[in-house]
Amino acid sequence: MKRLWLFVLALVVCSTAFAKDRHFYQKGRLVSMESASCGYAEKSGNTFKGQILGTDGGHKNTKEMLCPEYVLRSDNVIYRIRPRDEKHPVLLPVGETAEFRIQKDRLFLKITEMDDKERDYSVVSMTPVESLTAEKK
Repeated sequence: MKRLWLFVLALVVCSTAFAKDRHFYQKGRLVSMESASCGYAEKSGNTFKGQILGTDGGHKNTKEMLCPEYVLRSDNVIYRIRPRDEKHPVLLPVGETAEFRIQKDRLFLKITEMDDKERDYSVVSMTPVESLTAEKK
């Protein structure tokens, strides 16, 4: 009898440990990718030696940073999204079907043909599909 109760207890503990919240994913298609300006990178010409001797000028190199911006089209909405990780953005295959979910202020996207990994994106804009078809008429 004790073995049966121990088995049931172990089964309950294992089932709660492996239980995950299942996420509801919407389907969409990556329509296009464009490079958009996402800030500037500045590199100062100051060195430690120049600061001590006072010989460095105030020269700064500024370079415009470009981030990939994707257009994701679902059944009802067209999303323009940018990766949250600006230093190491992953290039996504345009024209592929993607699964995504929106949680709070983030869009989590995964492409099953690629590596089935969920990536974090920011939504730049949202446009209803009905308004686009009405504008064309």
